[in-house]
Amino acid sequence: MTGTATSTGTAAPGTGTAAAHRDAAELAGFGYRQELHRSMGRYASFAAGFSFISVLTTVFQFFAFGFSFGGSAFFWTWPAVLLGQLLVAACFAELAARYPLSGAIYQWSTRLSNPSFGWFAGWIMVIGQIVVVAAAALALQVVLPAIWSGFQLVGGDPAPTSASGAANAGLLAVVLLALTTVVNLLDNRVMSAVNRIGVTAEIIGAALIVVLLLTHTERGPGVTFHTGGQGGAIGALLVGSFTAAYVLIGFDSAGELSEETRSPRRTAPRTILLALASAGVLGGLLLLGGVLAAPSLTDGRLATEGLSYVLTSTLGDGPGRLLLADVAVAIAVATLAIQTSGSRMLFSMARDGVLPAAAPLAKVSARTGMPTGPALVVGTGAAALCLLNLASPEAFLAIGTTCIAMLYLAYLMVTGPMLLRRIRGTYGTGTGLDETGRPLFSLGRWGLPVNALACLYGAVMTVNLAWPRATVYDPAGGHWYFQWFTLLFLAVTTGAGAAWLAVRARRTTKGEALR
Repeated sequence: MTGTATSTGTAAPGTGTAAAHRDAAELAGFGYRQELHRSMGRYASFAAGFSFISVLTTVFQFFAFGFSFGGSAFFWTWPAVLLGQLLVAACFAELAARYPLSGAIYQWSTRLSNPSFGWFAGWIMVIGQIVVVAAAALALQVVLPAIWSGFQLVGGDPAPTSASGAANAGLLAVVLLALTTVVNLLDNRVMSAVNRIGVTAEIIGAALIVVLLLTHTERGPGVTFHTGGQGGAIGALLVGSFTAAYVLIGFDSAGELSEETRSPRRTAPRTILLALASAGVLGGLLLLGGVLAAPSLTDGRLATEGLSYVLTSTLGDGPGRLLLADVAVAIAVATLAIQTSGSRMLFSMARDGVLPAAAPLAKVSARTGMPTGPALVVGTGAAALCLLNLASPEAFLAIGTTCIAMLYLAYLMVTGPMLLRRIRGTYGTGTGLDETGRPLFSLGRWGLPVNALACLYGAVMTVNLAWPRATVYDPAGGHWYFQWFTLLFLAVTTGAGAAWLAVRARRTTKGEALR
């Protein structure tokens, strides 16, 4: 695989330091020139991963779903999923130190396997990211109508699973996506500043919510050992784990923005792990606080309205709505961060010439340092998916779970080849040095067991997420395509990818014949 140029290029505007030239020179060693502006420091790199995870966005969005299936015991699926994802993140941290490149999943999978397999990993990941952007934007429906009824523009029922709530969610999401797309077209310093401010507000807000919930408890932690959800205990908890599975993804974003990060070999591995660990702790405490502080576990409201109901009913309308406003900010910043991550994946693949319309998608504005084409594609694609909500409320859950399954599969297409290389002894020792002259982040002798467990966890969760459960995906019945939506979407995605590769191969063969 080769890049578009091998020159070192120039340092990002405003840096002009030896470190910037060093980072550009290291990038040139991979065959790419420095086009994206390298202006992000350690906190901005951490913010990229944390805002993609966005505990406030996703916990508020999926708390009700997890509780409705698993009851109070769904809390224990959180540490289980967090442990599994930490195993994956440890593998990614090792790769981020070795390959500090945009389009991390695509780049890592390609270098660990072969160009075709890596291409499919990148293709599945970028489509999954577009779906994640849509799912994040739809989360506004969970909080905005609870803040002010005027945000319910369509109908009177704000529940995302109702027809009017689903339609309103689609409209709010499209407005948000228009705003995040504009920010993604400005400048990466603007994008990074918005991200840092938003993440700071989210961390403060999440910590405050945790403290308030845990000081307004109605019951003891022993209640978390009771399922009380739908179906048998094991099945209920497997579905209840969707909440944690959906929240604890996207930590690889710190790697996705490596070409915009100063000293990425040193910075990205640590911020990948820190973003996941801090989000994991905060999110777990939010879940626990919500269960313990809810006015009732049996009146049905916790299973339909989730944490928004707990905040407004426990803390009062004033404080509750103020904290919900902070959640709305977190949702907006998460949508921005995920869109940015997806656009970098598109850019990375396009500059290798492996996508349709590669030339415009690989173009970076010299003034802003932003790839404008990918930002528009991701924003437009996500908006189109959001409009599915106008057709049916089941689309809300279908979109959410589909994106999780696709990202889990893409992650597995990195950890799988990585494990094979370790077993064959061709992975390498990883004895290089980072930008400070210290050894690269490495799992050392723990690499093989951590990698093996990461693969096992990823495979089990991918199957769990994609399993076509009628009670989950088509509870009302009569919509078989929603029950099979994840598998159908994945089949269409891989089919379209295979068709493009076949067309590209024919074009290449014809071009070689003409020469």
